[in-house]
Parts: sequence; structure tokens; C-alpha cells
Amino acid sequence: MNTSESGFGALGLRSEILEAVNGLGYEEPTAIQREAIVPLLAGRDVLGQAATGTGKTAAFALPLLQRVAHVSGDDRAIRALVLVPTRELAMQVAQAIHKYGRVLGTSVLPIFGGQSYTQQLRALRRGVDVVVATPGRALDHLQRGTLALDRVSFLVLDEADEMLDMGFADELEAILQALPEERQTALFSATMAPRIKTIAKKHLRDPLYVTIASEAPAAGKAPRVREVVYVVQRAHKAAALGRVIDVESPSSAIVFCRTRTEVDELTETLAARGYAAEAIHGGLSQEQRDRVLRRFREGTSEILVATDVAARGLDIEHLSHVFNFDVPSSPDAYVHRIGRTGRAGREGVAITLAEPREQRLLHNIEHHTKRKVRIENIPTVHDLRERRIERTRASLEAALTDGGLERYRGMIETLASEYDVYDVAAAAVKLLDARDGDAERDEAEIPAVSLAPARALKAGTAKGPRTKPSERLSAADAEKLYIGLGRGAGIRPGDLVGAIANEAGIPSREIGAIEITDRFSLVEVPAAKIDAIIRAMKNTAIRGKKAQVRRDRGR
Repeated sequence: MNTSESGFGALGLRSEILEAVNGLGYEEPTAIQREAIVPLLAGRDVLGQAATGTGKTAAFALPLLQRVAHVSGDDRAIRALVLVPTRELAMQVAQAIHKYGRVLGTSVLPIFGGQSYTQQLRALRRGVDVVVATPGRALDHLQRGTLALDRVSFLVLDEADEMLDMGFADELEAILQALPEERQTALFSATMAPRIKTIAKKHLRDPLYVTIASEAPAAGKAPRVREVVYVVQRAHKAAALGRVIDVESPSSAIVFCRTRTEVDELTETLAARGYAAEAIHGGLSQEQRDRVLRRFREGTSEILVATDVAARGLDIEHLSHVFNFDVPSSPDAYVHRIGRTGRAGREGVAITLAEPREQRLLHNIEHHTKRKVRIENIPTVHDLRERRIERTRASLEAALTDGGLERYRGMIETLASEYDVYDVAAAAVKLLDARDGDAERDEAEIPAVSLAPARALKAGTAKGPRTKPSERLSAADAEKLYIGLGRGAGIRPGDLVGAIANEAGIPSREIGAIEITDRFSLVEVPAAKIDAIIRAMKNTAIRGKKAQVRRDRGR
């Protein structure tokens, strides 16, 4: 155990907590831990400005456990409350407190929306020492009389700026009013916006202000992120993003948008280009959110399109790319977003689409990060063609290296007796290149992609709007699925793609053309999988409505 002057042993923590910290392999406290633990142990309120990844969970959890351990009794009254913005963060913080406090016998309970009330009520009735909660569910329990806060002596507001951005201001105020005045409070936020300072002035007592910049990564762990900005007019942003993604070919990426509507529309646009893209925002149920994240982690989907707030607290191991569909209004938000790629010494890419009017925001980011952003032109059709040729060449070289070509030699010899061998090879390359779509298709597609999906729906013909078929699903392999819901039920292409992908486990890239009429929809799916899809969707609700799902009988 490190008990040096700079180690955890010098901070005044109990031996049991030091034992737990040592058992978890922690050696040296981070900057926020050094600055916050001692005053919190002394009973001071703390107002901390620290970004995610600086170790602030331990900075408040360790002193919380020590102070709660002094007062915990057999009655198991709630002694500490931690409020966080998202379900994911609630689980992470609760798990951390459990690990640190296991040796003390401290009990901790996460409560959040989407979880069974019965389960939460059972645990609350048994009694717990620490509750980690999202504001909405905490207030719900408080109003039901199932969450007693009159014995709370330690309060933590974690990611306070995010809770306010998510619209929890009223819930926070109601919860804070219900807490005892004689309590200790720790508030942590990535930014010190005026709203944060207002809460601190009203609800903290003579707080110690601690501000910590993001720490430099350890040797060998430095992020290697290629940052690029493309300046593009708003009307062409969706097309530009599709072009850039085509060129970059990300293995796993997040596209950040400002609004839920933007997320849904952009997800539909990317799905129509054949990408396995899925939306994540506050409008999803917890079950839907869990399924989206599970598929992304398993690699079934390759692109998450998310609002900044919805992506907060997501535990995603590695991303090859981060795309900003808009320039973040806060430089801190920009740094936090691009910090999700290039982790643990890997290479990462951060790409931002900026409108000409957003130049000032770019200057703010440069001033904050103390580095220039590289501005480039949107890739042209020629650039895309060259990139596809590069990928085709790489695929061919890999096939040549892997061997196993003997079975094809007879066919090549037969063709070579009738055609020039170079023409045979060129034809094979042409077929391989066409698998990913050709430049001529892309050139014609961009103007259509630039139209908002909502406008395209309104302008649809009597037969209904159609999405472009996936390049990976040929007509010969496809069969039409009839779904008895259409435009009259508010159905959009993304709803159909999401329902089929969710329920039947079919990657969105395998879903072809979609036609939506007023009363029904037709979706091209792999013929070999249509029976399994029909069985999986037998009792599925789309936009809250049950629908008949069967093979299309032809019209």
C-alpha cells in the first residue's frame, strides 16, 4: 500500500478504505482526488470543476463512505444521496461505491427510470446507506413517500451541468428543498455555467472551489487523434456526412447531433446509404436504449447517432471515429466528445462539419485547446472513387496473401483462353469495387440526401416514399415483407428498420428498399430470413401499434 506523502495514505482515509483502494490497484491519487478528499473528510462543502475521466467518482465516494460509516446504524436510514444525469452513470457510480465500501458493510442502491419499481421499493424498505439516483426517479419516489431523505448528511451532485442540460432543474430544486439543511454537499460539473454558480450559491455553504484540467495521459497511452473540420452549407450537411463516412469507412463511430429530430432524420439518411446506423436519445425507452447499446458493442451496428446528453455516461470501450454534425457550442464539450476516440494509445479520428457561420465557435475551440484545427474540402466523387479503389486493392492483396485460390484457377484458365487475362482480372476488380457502390451512383445521390426526410415524406407520390435499397442486398436475394402500418400511423423508414433489426436481429445493412403508403409498408428483406423475421415480429408494436406482418402477396 502506498502510504507516502503523495499517496492515498496521506489523505486521512480509514485503514479499511485504504485496504479497498489498494486491493483495486490504485497507487497515486489523481489531481481531483488530492484536492477534494481532504476538505470533504473535514466536512467542507466542495464545488469542483472536473471533466469525466479525472477520477472524480473516487474523489467524492471515498470521503462519503468514511463519513457515512461514522453514522450508519442498524436502522439503515439513507445517509448519503448521489444524483447523476443518466442510468449508465448511476450504475457506474453505485458499482464504484459498492467496491470501495464493501469492507465497511456499506449498502448502496442505484435507482433510475426503466427499472422495476417493485425491485427498488423492496430494497428501500430493507434499508440502504447510500442511494445513487437520477433526478426524475428520485423525485418520483420522494412524491410517493418511498424515499426518506430526512437523515441524509452527505449529498453529491455529479455532472451537474448535464443534469441541467437534460431539463432536470425543477427536479433538482424539489429534491434539494426536501433535504436537511445541515448536510454536507459536493457539486461536480465539467463547466461552471451561470446556472451552476446559482445552485452553488443557494445550496452550498462556503464551498471550497476546486478546478482541475484534464490530466495528460500516461506514457504510451497518449491519444492519437486526427482532427479535421469540413466547412459546408447546412442544406448539404447530410450529404457531406455520408460522403465523408464513405471515404473514412469507420469500424465504430458516434455522430453527435444537437436535437432528437436531427438524430432521427440523420439515422434514416445513413440507413438509406446502407450503413448500420442506430439512434440514441432521450425519446427511447430504457429497454430500447439497452438494445441499441448492446448491438453497438457486439458490432451488429457500426454507427451511433446521438444527442450529446444521451451519450453522456455511455461506457464504450473504443471508437474509431467521432463525428460532430454541428460545432459544439462549448469548447469543453468538443474536448469531451473527441476524447472518446484515440484511447489507450490507439489511433482515432474526430471530424466536425461546420457551417460558415460557425467559424467563431471554431476559433473558441482553438483558443481553448491551444492548437489549430485543420480545415479541408469535402471529399469529391474522385476522392471517393480513389478511396474505394484503395480498399479494393487492399482486399485483393489480403486474398492473395491468404491463399486458397486453387479452386478458382480452372475458371480463370477457361476465361483466359477466350479473353485477355488482364481483362479478366479487371472485370473481377470491377465486380469487387461495385460491391460497395460506384462513384456514379454517389454523384447522383448527394442532392437527394441533402433533402430533409420530413420534406421528402410530404412530397411523396401516392404510392409512398421509397428509400434506396441497400447495396448489399441484391434483388435476386430479396423478398418483400408486408407490414400493415403506413404513413397514416406516422411510420417512417427508421421505425421499420429499427423494428426489424431489433426484433429479428437482422443488421440494418441487410434491409433493402422501403415503400411507405398511407395504409401499409413494404420492406425488402433477405429471402432466406423472411420466415424468421415474420415469426420474430408476430407480436411487435411499431410506434405503439400492433401490425400484421406477412409476405407481400403482390399488388
